[in-house]
Amino acid sequence: MLDNLNWWEIGALLLLALLIFGDRLPAVITDGLRLVRNLRNMARNATGDLSRELGTDIQLEDLHPKAFIRKHLLSEEDEAAIRKPLQGVYDNLRADVSSVHDDLKDVASSADLRSDGARPSTATSSPSAPAPRVSYDDAT
Repeated sequence: MLDNLNWWEIGALLLLALLIFGDRLPAVITDGLRLVRNLRNMARNATGDLSRELGTDIQLEDLHPKAFIRKHLLSEEDEAAIRKPLQGVYDNLRADVSSVHDDLKDVASSADLRSDGARPSTATSSPSAPAPRVSYDDAT
């Protein structure tokens, strides 16, 4: 839970908590732990009651609506039947997007004059003058 905090940040948070709560800090920690313990017991009791009512084994992770429907209401055949038309649409869309991406790469490489080594030059430009910028709008 606190994986992204280093020791200095944890120490600063503890010092801040000590400054804010002072003498009441042990009581606040005790109340917080009691609250977490009660919430865990409530969740455990709710999943137990739901398991008894439905007649299946339900874990706390199964209470997410998608996971609940997938695990308890749909069979594997039903889930495959639902996914089949959507999978075809997804595959077609992915193929179209990849072909458009490849076409855009080809157009960009053909329009980029610097990749060929040829730069537009004029007879009046001096060697110290910067080369004019070539945009894709000019190439089309």
